[in-house]
This record gives sequence, structure tokens and C-alpha cells, in this order.
Amino acid sequence: MPLFARAPKPPPPDQLFSTIEAWQGDRPWGRVLDAGTGRHSLEWILSLGASSWHGVTAGAPGEGELRRAVGDRMRPVDRLISGNWLDPEFLRGERYDTVLADYLLGAIDGFAPYFQDRLFARLRPHVGRVLYVVGLDPYLDPSLPDPSKPADAGPSDPEAAAIVLEIARLRDACILLAGHRCYREYPLEWAERSLASSGYVVQRSQRLPIVYGRRFVDGQLDVCERKLPLFHDRKLATAMAGSITELRGRALALHDRLGGLRTGADWIVEARPA
Repeated sequence: MPLFARAPKPPPPDQLFSTIEAWQGDRPWGRVLDAGTGRHSLEWILSLGASSWHGVTAGAPGEGELRRAVGDRMRPVDRLISGNWLDPEFLRGERYDTVLADYLLGAIDGFAPYFQDRLFARLRPHVGRVLYVVGLDPYLDPSLPDPSKPADAGPSDPEAAAIVLEIARLRDACILLAGHRCYREYPLEWAERSLASSGYVVQRSQRLPIVYGRRFVDGQLDVCERKLPLFHDRKLATAMAGSITELRGRALALHDRLGGLRTGADWIVEARPA
């Protein structure tokens, strides 16, 4: 499993990465660090023509899977590196022109608990020119007042918001009952504040509204099913399996009726060392 990689991303990866490419413009990428690499981000980095790239993973089996995926596209200057940002010696002295933190903020609680407020400061010595941060706004809760929804998050269907939140809650319940840690997403505004207090100047940011597809529904509920064998209470696991099947049916039916589950937003931030 890639270090800090989260569950399958809801929007097409090119929608996010093409925005970063537009922001980058004609500036060279130089040395690139993918601070928590996975298949999607690494495939994108391979297309950039960077002078070199380093991707941080959690080691086997994720590292082996990535090496097989990259194959002979890895040059002698490129590296897949196993490590954890909790280690103060990890990558000491290494500096990169471009650093990518792709869903790293939300996923890090699963690997480095309570480290979110220190993440950007930890990355700061490694950022030579620019840091691009990709994240996900916390799922909208239709029961909360309207101010809980960012003004630039785009239109949201209340039915879609409710069932996406139900999926997320069931997924997290299964993760916890399996004895594992959940991801914890943070809104764009939190990330901007944390970057500003960690030695960066935020250059620009943007939200990208999400329309979740069938792949999201199946991917998240498949996570639930994979956790069931780890439950200590087998009766609870059996009951949960029924709940997963029932929710999958309702969610896919709603997806087909609405033409997608429109709710929430991903976000991107471009930040530079102060």
C-alpha cells in the first residue's frame, strides 16, 4: 500500500493534475518529490519530463507493485523510497524543485496519527520552489446549517450528499471495527491556514466540485467488505455484510437515477516557501 495513499479518488485524476500543469505553465518541474506516492500520481509524474523524481512509499507490498507498474520507465536518477514522515531523519538534506502532496493530508492519520498540523512544516525543508497540495473537503452533512458548505464548492444534491455521507460512515465503522485507523480529511481553509503558519505563501487555490460515480460507490463499499474478516464479532460481521449489500443497492440506484452523485469538492493549493 502506498504511504499515505487514500481510497480510490472520486474525480478523474487528470482533472486535478491538468490544473496543476496549467498553474506550472512553462516553468521546468526540475527534481520532483511525490511525498506520498500511488499509482495515479506516479503515472502523472512520469509524463512530466522532470529531471528526476522520488516517490515515497510504505515499502512492500506497495513498493513492489509500483516498481512493476513503472518498469523500465524508472531511470537511474529516479527512486522509490520507503519511509515515514514521522522520522526526523527521513530524507534529511534532500531538496526538490517541485513537491506534490496528493491527498497526503487526509491519509496521514492512518500512518502518522495526530501529525496533520505538523505535516507542511515537516515538508518545508524539502521544498525548493513550489508545493502542490491536493485534498478533499470533508463530506457534507445535510443536517448541518448551510454555512458548513463552502460557497465555492459547487452545486450539491441533498440526496447525493446524504448517501455519500452514509457510505463514508459505514466505511469508517468497518475500518475501526477491523482495528485500523481511518483517514481524516480537512477543508481547504484549514490547509491554507496551516501552510501560512508553516513557512509558506499561498499563491492560489481552487475547489473542483465532485460528481461521484459507480466506481466510488463500489470502491468504498469494497473497502468495507475487505475489513469484515478482521471483525472479532462474527455475528456483527454477518450483519454488517447485509448492511453493505443493502447500501450498495440503494447508492447505485440513486446514482443511476441522478446521473451521478453530485456533492462536495476536491481542492488544490499552490504554495511557495516564504
